Amino acid sequence: MSNIQRFEAMLAGGQDNAMLRFTLGNAHLAEGQPGEAAIHLRAAVGHDPGYSAAWKLLGRALIEGGALHDAIEAFDEGIRVAEQKGDLQAVKEMKVFRKRAEKQLAGPDQ
Repeated sequence: MSNIQRFEAMLAGGQDNAMLRFTLGNAHLAEGQPGEAAIHLRAAVGHDPGYSAAWKLLGRALIEGGALHDAIEAFDEGIRVAEQKGDLQAVKEMKVFRKRAEKQLAGPDQ
């Protein structure tokens, strides 16, 4: 049984929380499944809107899935949350990812 299958079984068994959803999202992203990852990461921030690491990973999943506008929105919220918590490293990382997403939106000539 793969990690994803184990985590999905836990979810199906009634365990549903921010950490499980974050872990599932991370596992799907590692397997090259950004769409599935984004579903679980959105659920993670739904459970815990202050989970800055989940916002960061959600933004990355959305970029990989080609949803650049949504990624920028996720990073904006993640930056806001991380700033409130004083998580300066997360703020810094999300600002870098956000800038990359903006460049992708602008196109190759920018």
